[in-house]
Amino acid sequence: MSILESISCSEDVKKLPENVLDELCGEIRGFLIENVSKTGGHLASNLGAVELTVALHRVYDTARDRIVFDVGHQTYVHKILTGRRERFSTLRQYGGISGFPKPCEAVDDAFVAGHASNSVSVALGMAKARTLQGQAYSVAAVIGDGAMTGGLAYEGLTNAAASGEPMVVILNDNNMSIDPNVGGTASLLQKMRVRPGYFEFKRFYREAFSHTPGLYHFNHNVKEWVKSRVLPDNMLSAFGMEYMGPVDGHNVRQLECVLRWAKEMQKPVLVHVITKKGKGCTYAEEHPELYHGVGPFDPESGEIQNSGTSFSEIFGEKLCAMAESNKKIVAITAAMASGTGLDQFARRFPGRFVDTGIAEGHAASFAAGMAKQGMIPVFAVYSSFLQRGFDMLIHDVSLLGLHVVFGVDRAGIVGSDGETHHGIFDLSYLGTVPGMQILCPASFAELREHLEMAVTDMTGPVALRYPRGGEGEYKMASREEEQIIREGKDVTIVCCGIMVNEALSAARILEDRGISAEIVKINLIAQKEYPLTMASMQKTGRLVAAEEVCAAGCLGSRLLSGACEQKIQLKGTRLLNLGKGIVAHGDRKLLMRDHGIEAESIAKAAEELCRQTKL
Repeated sequence: MSILESISCSEDVKKLPENVLDELCGEIRGFLIENVSKTGGHLASNLGAVELTVALHRVYDTARDRIVFDVGHQTYVHKILTGRRERFSTLRQYGGISGFPKPCEAVDDAFVAGHASNSVSVALGMAKARTLQGQAYSVAAVIGDGAMTGGLAYEGLTNAAASGEPMVVILNDNNMSIDPNVGGTASLLQKMRVRPGYFEFKRFYREAFSHTPGLYHFNHNVKEWVKSRVLPDNMLSAFGMEYMGPVDGHNVRQLECVLRWAKEMQKPVLVHVITKKGKGCTYAEEHPELYHGVGPFDPESGEIQNSGTSFSEIFGEKLCAMAESNKKIVAITAAMASGTGLDQFARRFPGRFVDTGIAEGHAASFAAGMAKQGMIPVFAVYSSFLQRGFDMLIHDVSLLGLHVVFGVDRAGIVGSDGETHHGIFDLSYLGTVPGMQILCPASFAELREHLEMAVTDMTGPVALRYPRGGEGEYKMASREEEQIIREGKDVTIVCCGIMVNEALSAARILEDRGISAEIVKINLIAQKEYPLTMASMQKTGRLVAAEEVCAAGCLGSRLLSGACEQKIQLKGTRLLNLGKGIVAHGDRKLLMRDHGIEAESIAKAAEELCRQTKL
């Protein structure tokens, strides 16, 4: 039996002798590569966090103590060590374990964590609750992999330091933009500070002077004064927390020693850990961005399976073509250049490409500032990430009617990343932004047309929402605001975006059942009337709206409101959508089936509607 196979819970990790920990870490890396190569997932970040996670499980009781991971995609090792190793082959699969922490999955998962930068705030809330309830457990936040580029992290750090609540913030620094201490003296002191003997001496020193607090505080103040004169300013310690580090993030013994000392200090402590993303896997170390979120790949060579052309790639290619002749176009991303298809733009037009880091709110305000001064900013961002910039959409972009174009990538069900990443709320929240116009391309050709419209023909805020992955059977392109793509007389099926593919399939199924369905495709959603759609609804008297969004603010509800205002008498309606919008992870087709929005379900709903209203 391997060492890893002997571990079924966090307590098993604590029982291991120190001399087998390096071997355990090697086994974990092999296990990760073997499994993620089949399921896809976040590889490089987890390879870099192996020793840190093992050390955490030796210091903390994850079933009782609260460890908040940020971003949650670095929790694979944590899952493996907390009883989910045997189910790891189901990672991110339909009905399997999630790729992110889920409290409903295990008590060891303290909090959901799909987005970035919230861990310190959440952990501080937990620490405060512990104090108010008079309970005794430890709280830690593990923040890294870009999460420190988000402003919320600094709000949390500021308040954590001021609170005095006992908690530990572990900064998993895998090459982020944090200035290191420089100089020979600083380097020497850093090496000394991370030696286990140093922390043992500090513990002895504090205990020895515990009965003479005046002398201890005097000596401590002298030490701090000397340190402030010798060491350069450190941004992390400036928050007012006790700063420890930097620590070698791939030395389990050193990590365990530092974490124990930080935990015992009973105050806000920040432990700065240096790790290497992709550690132990050559191709992941050399190309960490490529193996950040990756599909299935060859575990030996690292060759990634080709998933075909995507909407994101088409978006990036078209934007590059337009930027050749239009010097006002600027592309903006929030740490997702390759994911949103802007990597090519970054190479070709480096002066007009801006990566803000994980700071969507800042990116939206930054875009507003550029638009106010006459540029045409195009902000490509995942749908679920844009949620974090909602205030700026209204306050900074909408109130002045600024021409900012938002490429809302990953709209709809995204599949294996699950609840935190599905783009199914954007239609709801974008629809409340005054003046916002929402284009819904259904094909690659239509995305090209709509992007050109958004940049050159339209004014004010414009959003293009398009899905993850490729196009379906529908390959046409239209600049019309709405269009009838199939005529019928019995029922009107309304859709937008790639849902047109499901609607077309549903219409063929209905035709075989003797029902004539008219399909209306909405290309532009705004605060406006839909004359073609209203005319179709009046003709058939029946409406089925099929949408890959949540129910709140869906297109179907807007159409019903419009029909009511125009006094259109409908025999019956069916609004097919994703309800409250909390959708699990798994294959997109299976999730659509479960929520009743794929072709067969649309056809069934339309058929029942027609029968019930006496076709």
